[in-house]
This record gives sequence, structure tokens and C-alpha cells, in this order.
Amino acid sequence: METKTAIPNEIMEEAIELARGAEVLPNGADGLAQKIYEAKQENRKLRVKLGVDPTSTDLHLGHAVVFRKLRRFQEFGHQIVLIIGGFTAQIGDPSGRDKTRPALDADAVALNAQTYIKQMGLILDMEKTEVVNNADWLQSMDLSKMLQLASFATVNQLIAKEAFGQRLEKQLPIALHELFYPMLQGYDSVAIKADIELGGTDQRFNILQGRELQPRYGLKPQLGMFLPLLEGTDGVQKMSKSYGNYVALKDEPQEMFGKCMRIPDQLIVKYFELTTTFSGAEVDAVAAELKNGANPKVLKERLGRQIVEQYHGKQAAEQALASWQKVHSEKQAPDEMPSYVVSNAAPLFRLLVEAKLVVGTGEAKRSIQEGAVRIDGEQLKDPNFVIELSAGSQKVLQVGRRKFIRLVTS
Repeated sequence: METKTAIPNEIMEEAIELARGAEVLPNGADGLAQKIYEAKQENRKLRVKLGVDPTSTDLHLGHAVVFRKLRRFQEFGHQIVLIIGGFTAQIGDPSGRDKTRPALDADAVALNAQTYIKQMGLILDMEKTEVVNNADWLQSMDLSKMLQLASFATVNQLIAKEAFGQRLEKQLPIALHELFYPMLQGYDSVAIKADIELGGTDQRFNILQGRELQPRYGLKPQLGMFLPLLEGTDGVQKMSKSYGNYVALKDEPQEMFGKCMRIPDQLIVKYFELTTTFSGAEVDAVAAELKNGANPKVLKERLGRQIVEQYHGKQAAEQALASWQKVHSEKQAPDEMPSYVVSNAAPLFRLLVEAKLVVGTGEAKRSIQEGAVRIDGEQLKDPNFVIELSAGSQKVLQVGRRKFIRLVTS
């Protein structure tokens, strides 16, 4: 009967901390602890893989969830291996797609990759990160090797993938090359000898495919670590530019802070867990505060300040907090705001439209009549109120709680 290896307490504690907020397959934190223990016995670092297909240029807090987890692995001394999908990005991951992705050329992928790496550097220690391109091994794979790779999976397995199954039910086309994507991502794990691969919960099939393939090439199967998809500021849809509910890593400090303040109260703990550098104990303390009646607004201010500090520094975070409190707590206008030149006298509703504070005449009139519009702090409810500035004068126009613009003369 095989005797189970006793894992030292410090390794078990490390595994529990690294597994927080994630699903680890197989065997959860116990499986991760075993991997860490084996690597230490072999006097080597754990190789932790993340593959990214640079299909766009902007990253947001939803993307950063997995980068934050990678940073935790770095802090415990493990080796992060970042795979740029120079080859696979030209195919496109079918996960979550109801149609074939448009093909990207190599130049577009390379340009996007540079932007990705720069933004990842806001979170990861890039000097300690191994960065490779899967075009280096996939581009040169000849037909015999490709057919050998294909022989390790069945069509039945591949079409069981959720995205393919949904398309088949709807009688939507599936391009033949898309079936190869999970196999190619899995082969990446073979090429870099991954011990563990990270990804969102939508990557389950692809990551487990790598685990299936590695023994075929004489390697121990990797673990899969699956991070939850982060809901956006609306609290409903997953964070996405297409839904307009995202917090971009390149957002200016005040904009980033303001977006954090808009998240629903029920997501406060999850955001602390997935988007900040807080330890597990610190996140638990936040959860306890909320449970014991702490003001959610105060906790969101702490969250916003923490996130801004991570991407812009402590001074920018303090300034963003002060600006927010000035506008929303003290009901004062911010010190900095865009300007709009008023050349001629104009009714208030038209000015709102021309200054792009609203999307149309109907919204302008409705906002005014509902009392959401102020000039120098004075509420105006007449859409036809004429705004006229004398030479050299200026006024502050406010719509709602967050939109401010300085009216000036030419």
C-alpha cells in the first residue's frame, strides 16, 4: 500500500494562500502543496504558466485577476512563464465565442504583445518573468508532428467543448482550424514543461487539455488553477469593454477611483480579493468589517485608493480620494475639469448637447427638469435658460454628481 507523503506545514500554508479565491484541479490546495513539495525536493522552482493571445491593446481589472495571482506565485519564489500566443492568436481562442474569430496577422499580434507586456509590468516583476512566444515551436511543427498531436484527442472530446456544443445546437458553423486551438494551447504546456497553468473559468477545457497531453510526451500532468471571472462595475455582466463596465489599467487616477466607487456593495469583498495586493488575512478583515456593519462607502473608498495606488502610486491615490470626497461629500466642484468655449448666448439644453455632457436633446431637457443641472452650484430647471458669458468670465456647469465642465469665453 502506497504511503502518502507528509507535506510540511509551511508548504501547506503556502498552497492554501496561493489557492485562495481559485479552483485548483485536481485535489485543490492539497494537490498544489504536493506539486510545490515535489519541486522543492528536486531543488527547482515551480513552473507556472499563463498563455495570452494579444488580440487587442487594452487590459482591465478583469484581465488583471490572473496577473495578480501570478504575482503571488512570484512572491513565493516560483517561476512565472508567460506565453505570448504569436501563433495561436492568429487562429483565435473559440472559448465563449458564437462565431469564428477574425484572423490576425503576425505584425498586429506583435504590436499588441508589446502593449500587453508593458501593462503586465504594472503587476508582475518582468525581470523575473520568463517570456516566450509559442510561434517558436508551433510555427515550425511539420505535418507529421501535427497529425501526431491530433491523434491524442478525439473529435468527440473537442466538440464537447461548451462553445462548440452551443454552436452545433444553433447550427452555426465551426471552422476546422478552431478544433486545433485547445490542442495547440495544450502543447504549449508540453513545450515549457508547465507544473501548473492559470486561466479564467472559461479556460477549463483548454487547460485540462494540456494536462491530458503532457503524459503523452513523458511529462507529469500539470495542475489547473481557475480564477473566477470578475463582474464589471454594473455588478451583472463580466467586465468587458463591450459592456462599458470596465476599469482599464490605463485609466487616469480619478476616473479609475470613480469607477471603483460605482461597484455594488455585494462585490466589495470580491474586488478586494481579486484586484488588490491584500493578503488573505487582510481580505478576511474587510469581510468581517462589512459583516459587522461598516459603511460600504468607506470600504469602497479604501478599495479605490488601493487600486489607484497599485497602478499610479500613493500620491495619485491620495489625490483621487481627496478629489472624490470634495465633489461627493463636500459637494464642491473638483479643481481640475475640462473647459468648453461659449462663443455665443445659447439655451441651457443646447449647451449640454454641444458640450457632449448628454447624448441628445431629450436627455438634456430631462436632466434639467429633474434638477440634475447646476451652474456655479445653482440648480436650474428651465431648459431654455440662456447661458451667456461676458469677456474673460467663466462658470462651472455640472450634470449629475460626476460631470463637470468649465465654461469659458474665447
